[in-house]
Amino acid sequence: MLTDVHQLRLLQLSSVSLPVGGFAFSQGLESSIDLGWVRTKSDTFEALSLQLSEGLGRLDLPLLQRAMHSFGQTDLMALTQWNDLALACRETQELRLTDTAMGKALARLLRSLDIELPFSPAEPLSFVTGYAIAASHWGIPFHSAALGFSWAWLENQIAAATKLVPLGQTDAQRLLGELQPLIPEAIALATTLEDDDIGACLPALAIASCYHETQYSRLFRS
Repeated sequence: MLTDVHQLRLLQLSSVSLPVGGFAFSQGLESSIDLGWVRTKSDTFEALSLQLSEGLGRLDLPLLQRAMHSFGQTDLMALTQWNDLALACRETQELRLTDTAMGKALARLLRSLDIELPFSPAEPLSFVTGYAIAASHWGIPFHSAALGFSWAWLENQIAAATKLVPLGQTDAQRLLGELQPLIPEAIALATTLEDDDIGACLPALAIASCYHETQYSRLFRS
């Protein structure tokens, strides 16, 4: 049962104002646009819908579920295993930077809120793991946490696309509405996967991210 207190904590954790720097990362979208792979609202929908189903649905969300369970059971060995897997699945230096920079910022915030983390500040922490720890600590159920995690990712991506494609504000809101129904589908997929099935394969995203490292002019860190 999601109480008002849980809902408010979920809104806090999923807010764009959460000081983790998500707005600074396009996660390959900027270079996809620079390369001409994404030019229109329709292209943006196709790219983000694929990442929702094949990226979040097959990697981030099942890892979120397992990390929440491991933290709730005080199983540090399992939690470390899922954190390591999350980081190992970031296919480029920039995608790993996105994950660890946001994870480090979230860990710093959680410690300031007196939430104890079973990782030292020097250890690389995936944002997924940090989010799982916060959600579990605040008693947020997995499904609600997954909705918040996915929404925060989608909102940041649409904000990046609004600047880069560019999209007008109205088209951006339409796109958010069109992509929202895919979030529950990605969560449902995540809950069906066995441990050995976890992993994403998005070669074009990895290639775009590699190009971004040497892109001549850019607004985002990844």
